[in-house]
Amino acid sequence: MLILRCPAQLQLLEETLRKSLPTTLPVLGTVMTVARGNPASHEVLVDTWPHFSIVLTRLRPEDHKDPRDYYANQLSVFYRDKGALQALLEGTEAVTQGRAFQILGMQDGLDEAVQEVASARGLKVETIQYWALISPKPPQPRSQMPPGLRLAPVSPSHIPLLNATWALGGNARSRAFLLGLVRTLPSACLLDQRGRPVSWSLLDGQGCLRHGYTVPAWRGHGLTGAVLAVLGRDLHGRGFPIYGAVRPHNTASLHALQATGFVLQPGTFYMILGTPK
Repeated sequence: MLILRCPAQLQLLEETLRKSLPTTLPVLGTVMTVARGNPASHEVLVDTWPHFSIVLTRLRPEDHKDPRDYYANQLSVFYRDKGALQALLEGTEAVTQGRAFQILGMQDGLDEAVQEVASARGLKVETIQYWALISPKPPQPRSQMPPGLRLAPVSPSHIPLLNATWALGGNARSRAFLLGLVRTLPSACLLDQRGRPVSWSLLDGQGCLRHGYTVPAWRGHGLTGAVLAVLGRDLHGRGFPIYGAVRPHNTASLHALQATGFVLQPGTFYMILGTPK
């Protein structure tokens, strides 16, 4: 596959991917992040250029040092025909024996295709399904911020709390991943009078609003809107789509996003995790 490095190529690809939203969300977000300084150290590949059948984004191979770390080894895929997807998976660009991965995409059939190839190569595969939501304009808080709270970026000192409250976290690899996000990409949180985070959200390498959380004692106060408004203005100002992904059963987060202006999108946002057995 060809690696796109030229700014003009990335700009043309961005314009093309926008025409297929929301299906292209994770790929578009990564392409835009790469084109704007590449803080997450990803690369963009296509099968042919300028007329492509598939786009793959991935962590640069030289930056993937731990073969069992699926947090860091993030990939996203958009394809125009299933033959191109099959050809990609049968090669070694995306799925290889003995290397953990996390593949993101919004096309039905992606999970089954990855499952078949990865299982044959001795990897254990888990698929997590999300619903994607887009905010057409920067989110608006539905209530005033309670007194005593202040907005701030997430600090590296907050990572133990974020890691402990993340459903997929709680280990050394997830801690390192979260620390990398906080150090390289925008984030926002609300701090109480003692400087402790009570609500937060991060941006990931796919331009997705992730890791949103409000501590139980502060739920029901509309804090999510204040945090997302900060990040939404940043994304909007840089031309990014403002989007997030929520588990279908997480009705509280779903309602909180919709209350600030997010609109549920058709289709399923797939996160496919592969780990060596």
